[in-house]
Amino acid sequence: MKKVVTIGGGSGSYAVLSGLKAFDLDITAVVSMFDSGGSTGVLRDEFGVLPPGDVRRCLIALSEGERATILRDLFNFRFNGGSTLSGHSFGNLFLTALTSIYGSDIEAIRKASEVLDIKGRVLPVSLDSSHVHATLEDGTEIVGETNIDEPKHDGNLRIVDVVLSPPARIYEETADAIRTADIVVVAPGDLYTSLVPNLLVEGMKEALAASKAKKVFVCSLMTKWGETNGFAASDFVKELLRYSGLDMCDYVICNTEEMPAELTENYAKEQKHPLVCDKENLKKYAKNVITGDFFSSADIARHDPEKIGRVISEL
Repeated sequence: MKKVVTIGGGSGSYAVLSGLKAFDLDITAVVSMFDSGGSTGVLRDEFGVLPPGDVRRCLIALSEGERATILRDLFNFRFNGGSTLSGHSFGNLFLTALTSIYGSDIEAIRKASEVLDIKGRVLPVSLDSSHVHATLEDGTEIVGETNIDEPKHDGNLRIVDVVLSPPARIYEETADAIRTADIVVVAPGDLYTSLVPNLLVEGMKEALAASKAKKVFVCSLMTKWGETNGFAASDFVKELLRYSGLDMCDYVICNTEEMPAELTENYAKEQKHPLVCDKENLKKYAKNVITGDFFSSADIARHDPEKIGRVISEL
């Protein structure tokens, strides 16, 4: 059975994993552990757990069985109404409780995987507690994923470097999964807050270099204000290569389907725009460039799980 490893955050990985699980594949989802905002940030600060948000999304994506729909709804349920639990998702609280009961974040993920009856496995990229630090072109340092994700600084300033502090080490089971994979997929997502931090953990470059897997980058659909404004697809891929230590990737998957005008206009209000697929420039960084319609016709810009899952499964 073909072994596929995905690397990413929550939202982009969710679409890819939801599509991949329909095929006869051995799936491992490697998840970023450096979020610091929202419910995840509060639980991380109060209970000292690793960020549960992206893990929750990947677990839900791979959930199967008769109760999958009910469990997905339950794990996605978010409390509101001004209560003390307002803003927290049930799934985040569930993972936090499991960590307390079983004494470790990794055991909490394993137990949640059993409850959700997932296809494959979900692994943290690291078990070390660390934060993302970004340096802007004017020398300003931004500390924390949430402060980069929702810039309080001038979002026109380019990010020139990203590091983890304190340093984090790759989880050994994650390194083994990458080294023995047939395909490694860097999922779509926010470049400097969801994707690059995975590549910064000590041992990741070595694991990728040692792996004989085909390396696949799935480009995001939209640019992100404060991170990739003004980027084309080749800029996106170039940065991933810089932090991964790879000279080239084997495949880049890039959407070329035009999105509805109403949708792009709504995103433009947030200074987010469709990522331009500059195919000729992409060929400098990828051995193969796959273009086409990978967009899900919805009220948000998301990859279509079935379309993206099929193209990856057939590589």
